[in-house]
Amino acid sequence: MRIYRSPLLLRWLFPSAIWKGDDKHAVYLTFDDGPSESLTPWILQTLKDANVQATFFCVGNNVKKHPDLFRQIIADGHLVGNHTMHHENGLKTAAFDYLHSVDQANTLIQSNLFRPPYGKLTMKQYFQLKKRNLQVVFWSWLSYDFDPKQCSDKLKTKAQSIKGGDILVFHDNPKAAETLTESLQEVIRLLKHKQLTFKTI
Repeated sequence: MRIYRSPLLLRWLFPSAIWKGDDKHAVYLTFDDGPSESLTPWILQTLKDANVQATFFCVGNNVKKHPDLFRQIIADGHLVGNHTMHHENGLKTAAFDYLHSVDQANTLIQSNLFRPPYGKLTMKQYFQLKKRNLQVVFWSWLSYDFDPKQCSDKLKTKAQSIKGGDILVFHDNPKAAETLTESLQEVIRLLKHKQLTFKTI
């Protein structure tokens, strides 16, 4: 079962993390996993055409592979955040190894924003991230654009429930390419029609 809205239990476990934005007249568009050679240029052009700013949570290894795309994200006025070096699942990774991955990625990304891959991390990892002065950012609405069973029509229908203050997650990942390219522009138009603006985290 797809849970588009973040469960209240998780918000209770990580109360000092960011789950929603402060502005109830805006939404916060985010992209995880990039940069990717096949999708990032299209995302950046789509955002530029729509005059929309977003926050990109980048995987360090992908930044290392595609430094020009990473620089372009920043040059276009978007924010960037840390998404680990190799996209580790925190629940399956020892704390020392997980934090080493975060530190490695931060040498390339240099941001105080961090989003855990899969939204999964242990309490020990969470408190160690806080000690590093990293602000953990989750979300309030997940697109499931990476799921091959999620068609773009279903995504666009679920997007009707998006409201002011929501942090939205899409993916800068080849797995999401088909669904994202068929839905992102329409979702942006929908949210503008609701008179919502777009902000970075």
